[in-house]
Amino acid sequence: MSSLSPPTAHVVVALEYDGGDMDCGSGLLLALMARMRRIEEGEVLLLHTREPSVLADLPAWARLAGHDLLGVRDVGADAVTGSGPWQLWIERGRSTVAVPPSPLPALEYTSGAPAPVGTRLWLYSNFHCNLACSYCCAASSPQTAPRLMPVSVAAEAAEEFAAQGGRELLITGGEPFLHPELEELVSLTSAQVPVTLLTNAMVFERGRRRATLESFDRDRVTLQVSLDSAGAELHDRQRGAGSHAKALAGIRIARELDFTVRVAATFLPRDAAAAGDLSQALAGLGIQEKDRLIRPVAQEGYADDGVEITIDTVEPEPTLAADGAWWHPVAVTNRHLKVADAPLPLAHVLDVIRDVVAIQETAGAQGRTVFRCT
Repeated sequence: MSSLSPPTAHVVVALEYDGGDMDCGSGLLLALMARMRRIEEGEVLLLHTREPSVLADLPAWARLAGHDLLGVRDVGADAVTGSGPWQLWIERGRSTVAVPPSPLPALEYTSGAPAPVGTRLWLYSNFHCNLACSYCCAASSPQTAPRLMPVSVAAEAAEEFAAQGGRELLITGGEPFLHPELEELVSLTSAQVPVTLLTNAMVFERGRRRATLESFDRDRVTLQVSLDSAGAELHDRQRGAGSHAKALAGIRIARELDFTVRVAATFLPRDAAAAGDLSQALAGLGIQEKDRLIRPVAQEGYADDGVEITIDTVEPEPTLAADGAWWHPVAVTNRHLKVADAPLPLAHVLDVIRDVVAIQETAGAQGRTVFRCT
């Protein structure tokens, strides 16, 4: 526990933040980094917390980040017992931890390699979907509020991303083909940076959505389709009866239209056998080996089991939605991994994430893994 007393002199507080019962591992560090970015050198953030471990962790964080912890006050009914809650005054230092620019990787990433922050960006086009998959990290379904990404915001994000060296933009949902302005959204963003569009491939067989699909530039847009098993049993169990056959039909349509198609399968380790010989099935569909991905379930959204997602266990993949920015695309239902309450400016989002990564690396943090979605 910290032995610091409250500041003796009058301190002007530039910003206050109530961290509630969050600790540094469950989202407080991310929230603090975002708010320290909002104040200037020499200004003070007043943190309110009910979590005792923060009193031990904050001094180390402040030291590593170049800030000063000015004081701590127990504002509980019985300050003698030290039961909290507490107030902590943090003065912003000259700068946050310096992060050297990351070298830009080649477009082809090796399996499992993390993408340096600023080279890969995710956009949630929407959150409603024609399916309600049992493990959906975004908790999407036909009943979910759309939360549509405005085309203007997507275009501005892509322009800013490309200008600062971005190399790969991934558009996901929900089901992106339910976005009424998807054609314009993809046209404007793919003009800035190559786009991978994630889809269940079930809704573009005909009509306006088929026309939208056909409008995409084959050299700028790659389709990634979800297919969880060689046969229908596992896929339909996870995604809905009849969805396997429709996904296969969608893959064939995309291939006939000369799109590069990636296929991603998602299942828990215990379901691996039920996936069947998926690799052989994909080869039969003309999907190259480098375009086949098997990914784990994340314990987010609808999933009660799977990989735990925290800033300490998963490498960041900056993610924008209409109503904010997140650490990783599988964490958009996790309030502790929300980086900002608005998707723009993108520079702020990336700076906050870089600050957190720099602190983790400086402190010798270990154990993060790469949760591959593409």
